[in-house]
Amino acid sequence: MCGIVGYIGHKDAYPILIKGLKRLEYRGYDSAGIALINGKTRTYKCKGKVSDLETFIANQDKSGNIGMGHTRWATHGEPNDVNAHPHISENGYFTVIHNGIIENYDTLKKELISNGYSFKSETDTEVLSNLIEYIFLSKKEITAEKAVRYALSKVIGAYGILVAAKDETNILIAARKGSPLVIGIGHNEYFFASDATPIVEHTKSVIYLDDGQMAIVERDNLMLKTIQNDVLKPEVTEIDINIESIEKDGYDHFMLKEIFEQPIAIKDTFRGRVSKRHQRIYLGGLHKVLPKINNAKRIIIIGCGTSWHAGLVGEYLLEEYARIPVEVEYASEFRYRNPIITEDDVVIAISQSGETADTLAAIKLAKEKGATVIGVCNVVGASIPRETHAGVYTHAGPEIGVASTKAFTAQVTVLTMMALMLGRERGNIDAKLYMEMITAMSNVPKNITKILEQSDLIKKIADKYKDASNFLYLGRGALFPVALEGALKLKEISYIHAEGYPAAEMKHGPIALIDEKMPVVVIATKDKSYEKVVTNIQEVKARKGVVIAIVTEGDQIIKNLANHVIEVPKGHDSIIPLLAVIPLQLISYYIAVARDCNVDQPRNLAKSVTVE
Repeated sequence: MCGIVGYIGHKDAYPILIKGLKRLEYRGYDSAGIALINGKTRTYKCKGKVSDLETFIANQDKSGNIGMGHTRWATHGEPNDVNAHPHISENGYFTVIHNGIIENYDTLKKELISNGYSFKSETDTEVLSNLIEYIFLSKKEITAEKAVRYALSKVIGAYGILVAAKDETNILIAARKGSPLVIGIGHNEYFFASDATPIVEHTKSVIYLDDGQMAIVERDNLMLKTIQNDVLKPEVTEIDINIESIEKDGYDHFMLKEIFEQPIAIKDTFRGRVSKRHQRIYLGGLHKVLPKINNAKRIIIIGCGTSWHAGLVGEYLLEEYARIPVEVEYASEFRYRNPIITEDDVVIAISQSGETADTLAAIKLAKEKGATVIGVCNVVGASIPRETHAGVYTHAGPEIGVASTKAFTAQVTVLTMMALMLGRERGNIDAKLYMEMITAMSNVPKNITKILEQSDLIKKIADKYKDASNFLYLGRGALFPVALEGALKLKEISYIHAEGYPAAEMKHGPIALIDEKMPVVVIATKDKSYEKVVTNIQEVKARKGVVIAIVTEGDQIIKNLANHVIEVPKGHDSIIPLLAVIPLQLISYYIAVARDCNVDQPRNLAKSVTVE
């Protein structure tokens, strides 16, 4: 959840750290801090964003070739100067930054208090820094590395940490369990970060730490070990991210840029996988488990937030075309209800970051029960692709905006390809229909481009309803999850209360809310439920509700009923969710901008939820 950055080498550390923190700020922006080491350790931290830290530190001593930085999403303790990282142990021997949660921090804290330690902050991280120091001072002739290893052996929970030692100022120690940490390899220098975005402009060669691993790093040397002290050979990976993909590139916000990148992101996701020429869909990452999927008694899709909504779309498509029973579960609830899982089940885990803690925990449970687990992930080298039996990468590129947009459509693209491929494999789709679907999939990018050309119209609609207190989103079939996603986007970035419902469920409660002040967004494209949705719109209008309708281009019936219509191109039912969500993303964006909200960094949220 928090962002970690570090550097050890021959350059000034401060510019690398502050820029790295800005790149990682989507992971948390409650407070920020930096420690710089130049013979001694100097620590600067404050409540607020990285820009506040930059102002705070402007006239301070910023020298040093070693350092670490942290941008926080608060778990233990409110966002303030004291709870901000880094945390220094009571006697100053160790400085620590930490992403994760130490679950047994209270037990450890009581033990440390009984041994004379006192605490300034409310954080679990200060407990860890004092625990390392206590072990270091209690044992004779112990190194900083051993103190960290011994301390971590007592810790229950998740962590990605960087540690600096007062008596060994030429090293940084990194360790990971459950929270991501990547090390970039330069020439006599190393870079540390929670993900590769701060590293890419310095090096393409990285080491992804696995759970239970730690690295002891000097300027010209790196030693990789397990927490149990087994020496490991580092596995170096080349990252494929360009610097332009993590810049705004002239857009006012990352979210707007990422909405407009969707035609490219979707095309990149199906590139080499969907072939009109060969009339086939091929997902190489699933090749070795394809027989298992074809014979599955059930598919269980797990995810959180937007990924859960993508999974719901996948449920409709997989059941429609593959004819395999599908259940969609919140990963955050999955392992706490003793689910029935068998060896005949296939579990599809969806996560943009590949580091979502709840989803990782659910994956481990499913594997223990014998299920075949497939990952759908956007980040190469992340934990979920390494934990699953097989998988499919989306190719959305880095997504910096906290509210997910292109990651959602890339995930739905993968699930659509899976549904169509399995439908054909299992004999449920004939050759003619299969070709129609492949053609429809191939046309999605240009059709989204046509929708994006209506952004001025959508902005005018958004401006009109920016002061609404509530929104209702309605859809049927595979468009119901799209309604949920539209409502989530509005809640996330504009702070307007919004709910998504199946259109037919409106009569079972939500209709009581409808009046002339309640905008109702209805996804009303022409499909087998079209007449039913028209009736739902008439029911809203009869109660003086305001209707914003997403319709198929050329629709005159709903145009005469609704207050506003936004057209999407005609297409096969299987790809309409990919088109219908685009106007909803833009409505949310423009309303949030009109309300002067921080679109890319909405309050209380962070991009990657790496703690449970």
